[in-house]
Amino acid sequence: MFSETGRVAVKEKERQEEKQGDDSTKRLANTEDASETDLAKHDEDDYVEIKEQMYQDKLASLKRQLQQLQEGTLQEYQKRMKKLDQQYKERLRNADLFLQLETEQVERNYIKEKKAAVKEFDDKKVELKENLIAELEEKKKMIENEKLTMELTGGKEPRTILLILLSRRDRNGLNYLLTDEQIMEDLRTLNKLKSPKRPVSPSSPEHVPSAPMENPSQRYEARIEEGKLYYDKRWYHKSQAIYLESKDNTKISCVISSVGTNEIWVRKTSDSTKMRIYLGQLQRGAFVIRRRSAA
Repeated sequence: MFSETGRVAVKEKERQEEKQGDDSTKRLANTEDASETDLAKHDEDDYVEIKEQMYQDKLASLKRQLQQLQEGTLQEYQKRMKKLDQQYKERLRNADLFLQLETEQVERNYIKEKKAAVKEFDDKKVELKENLIAELEEKKKMIENEKLTMELTGGKEPRTILLILLSRRDRNGLNYLLTDEQIMEDLRTLNKLKSPKRPVSPSSPEHVPSAPMENPSQRYEARIEEGKLYYDKRWYHKSQAIYLESKDNTKISCVISSVGTNEIWVRKTSDSTKMRIYLGQLQRGAFVIRRRSAA
């Protein structure tokens, strides 16, 4: 058995060994802590360096792209420019097509209006020529008949006799122009009437009816302006349907076929024969015009 002194020595030795072990453990722990701290610090430095490198790389890439953009060699720029150029060319093509269509439409309208204007001019020219020819022929016939009448009557009352020669009533009671044969027949009749040896009764077949009686106290306003007739506060134009009334209350359905400078021509709807009515006859009331429906 150990003595008391030996036991104390053993215990003291154990305490020292335990203390040494604790110190070693502490030193080891401190060493590990120091290593971890150094490693963390090293990792942080590496991260900062990597971030800096990434920043520099991105900056260099942007500078390179900017340089390529200024030179026009940047791929994204070329791609977008190609798309923009296609859109530009497409709009130009559409604009050219629209211009072509509009030009063709204007040309068609121009040709159409030109043809219409030419046709209207030709129609007006023919109508004017026909009206002037008819008017001149009528004046020529009146002068020839007046000369013939004066030769036959010896110069006595030529105007009255001429009016009788140039007018005759049809079955509707309206005056119409005589043919050459009718004029000659009336001249022969007048020569017979001049003879005192052969009186003529009113019932005789050789009796010549006079023009419609006119009322000198009743006057109508009648004038022609710009190819239209102004009569009794109304305007009348070519192709208008009217009633033509004489002083004996005879009414005929007519259509105005033309409007001259001092007269109008009307066409009867019953047989399509034409009659000339002078402004003086309308003003004196020899004939009266009334409107009617075209139906």
